[in-house]
Amino acid sequence: MTDSRNDDPKDDELAGTEQPFVAHLMELRNRLIVSLLAIGAMAVLLALYPGPGRLYDLLAAPLVAHLPQGATLIATSVVSPFMVPVKVLLMAAFMLALPVVLYQAWAFVAPGLYSHEKKMVLPLVVSSTLLFFIGVAFCYFVVFGRVFKFIQGFAPQSITAMPDIEAYLSFVLTMFLAFGMAFEVPIAVVVLIRVGVVSVAQLRQFRGYFAVLAFVVAAIVTPPDVVSQLALAIPMCLLYEAGIWAAHLFAPKEEASSDGLDKPPQQTAGKP
Repeated sequence: MTDSRNDDPKDDELAGTEQPFVAHLMELRNRLIVSLLAIGAMAVLLALYPGPGRLYDLLAAPLVAHLPQGATLIATSVVSPFMVPVKVLLMAAFMLALPVVLYQAWAFVAPGLYSHEKKMVLPLVVSSTLLFFIGVAFCYFVVFGRVFKFIQGFAPQSITAMPDIEAYLSFVLTMFLAFGMAFEVPIAVVVLIRVGVVSVAQLRQFRGYFAVLAFVVAAIVTPPDVVSQLALAIPMCLLYEAGIWAAHLFAPKEEASSDGLDKPPQQTAGKP
């Protein structure tokens, strides 16, 4: 049984837009080249100013501010003083070039989407990028200072903390990724609503289970201290509520009616 949408090409807005497989590969190659050039350009600019060493100093500033007087970070590997700042440089370059990378990904898949799908995807790409950056900034400016202060407060006087720069970079990347992905919760909620996987009412019923899940995830991906776990779990719960609220704006009309938003007023007994 064939799809009636394909019987008449006029009924399909994507009819006639098919391209050979080789053409798709060439376009994908061009999109990847543009993305790599954008990352490379950002890397060159950051290498000129402020430089790899200065970037790592900025990244390590929250930890250094809470180390004992005279203590510094150390490098236990011969190549660490060179490789670690370069990794930080590439990470920063990728984040700065992320809008270009996401736009190239969007431009690659856009020809295969219907008009109503295009209207949804582009706002989601922009909002997800902003939320990821907000999550990273929240982790750097708010969480790091409190976490390092809490950890150093438990250090005995006989111990001088001198963290390794590679271990610190690994810790920072894990925390950035955890908070960046956690701030994507509203996007995930809206997408689940739009594709019809769940309803708003089901998300409300799942609220208690999500709170438990948020604390479990926070306990796994963050250090074993209560400050960082609460700093991740509580925003996840709040963002889940924000996602439920935003889902009302994007939910189909029939679902909004079934959820009680557009129900007609109840009639009293005995009246027509």
